[in-house]
Amino acid sequence: MFLLYSLLLSIAFVLMSPLFLWRREKYAQGFKQRLGNYPTFLHDGRKIIWLHCVSVGETNAARPLVDQLNINFPDHRLIVSTTTKTGQELAQKIFADKADAVFYFPFDWKFSVRKALKHFDPQIVLLVETEIWFNFFNESKKNGVKLAIVNGRLSERSANRYSYLKGFISGVLNCLDLALMQSDTDAKRILSLGINANKVSITGNFKFDHSIERSENELTEEFRTRFGISSERPFMIAASTHEPEEEWLLKAFEGLNDFRVRLLIAPRHPERFDAVAQLVESSQYSFVRRSEKYSTNDKTADIILLDSIGELRSIYPIAEIVFVGGSMIPHGGQSILEPAAAGKAIVTGHFTANFKAVVDEFLANKALLRLPRSSSDHQNILHLHETFKVLLEAEEKRRHLGENALLVMRSNRGATAKTIEALKNIL
Repeated sequence: MFLLYSLLLSIAFVLMSPLFLWRREKYAQGFKQRLGNYPTFLHDGRKIIWLHCVSVGETNAARPLVDQLNINFPDHRLIVSTTTKTGQELAQKIFADKADAVFYFPFDWKFSVRKALKHFDPQIVLLVETEIWFNFFNESKKNGVKLAIVNGRLSERSANRYSYLKGFISGVLNCLDLALMQSDTDAKRILSLGINANKVSITGNFKFDHSIERSENELTEEFRTRFGISSERPFMIAASTHEPEEEWLLKAFEGLNDFRVRLLIAPRHPERFDAVAQLVESSQYSFVRRSEKYSTNDKTADIILLDSIGELRSIYPIAEIVFVGGSMIPHGGQSILEPAAAGKAIVTGHFTANFKAVVDEFLANKALLRLPRSSSDHQNILHLHETFKVLLEAEEKRRHLGENALLVMRSNRGATAKTIEALKNIL
């Protein structure tokens, strides 16, 4: 089965090679490293903890874990890998003085995995949020490298897809030493795929342990000053948006002129920054981009496009209302926990299956507004407009939603500490 998997992986790679060439700025980054060719890494006798974060979301989520790994395992060295370019850029920035190496995760061929494992010689590899790579798991076990999933999350869709190969997946998953899952639902899903029950624990979600770093406070104030954010013009954020949510948001925004509201749009995927900029430019609103040089328009623009990586969580503290995207289309939603940590009134669309347990808890504690499912673009626009209007008119309601969100966050803290305790048993 491993041979067949490697063959299919190679065929898929060849078929996608035109895309790699066309979008080489995105996909060619780290190509040499992903083939197992890494810069010199000098070993000094200390054991290595390898932490893998796929992209920006996982990298941000891992911040509290990185801090605690360095505190609790001072005789180990920490290295961090990512899969995406944006994740790599963020990891290079925020872990520069916390990790001894930041690099790209290898392609899942035996030769590239073996080269990476030989080069770094880790004692343990920690995979954030259930990254299952068949050859990597198998080669790690063969080489005596411990494996653990941390902050594990497994969607219903992924669990169903893996279930078609349950016999094979069971063997792959049992290469793991630990599977530390976010919720009971996530634990049940990974157990259904055949992993030994004694390897699975529920530790919670790292994002509940979110804390503001000094550099983020500085960025918050920089943003507030540059863009003139003040109570005179309420400030809203549309976070992690997907197509066509930006179009719906702009149309919903049309009826809010009486509130003199300002809106920041933060598309989920960087490759859409220019397309969203064109969409906003074609609207009636004044508009600036975060990436542009300072201008007199910064303090008055109706719409701000956040076309940068890793800054969104620093901007939540100055918002009145946060809409979390990927939730008005059948994508499954994005995480609501970072705006919740800032104590903000949060709105999502109907599709939140990716974070079902978290969203259900927030709804039960009146800490979130979720829009009803809509059958048309017009209904989506209407629901957005009416919800924003109600919140802009009712400061008390906004305040209660934000306070309740903070209470939910505080009552669920501790995932990082539980993870460290579990890792102590195998390190």
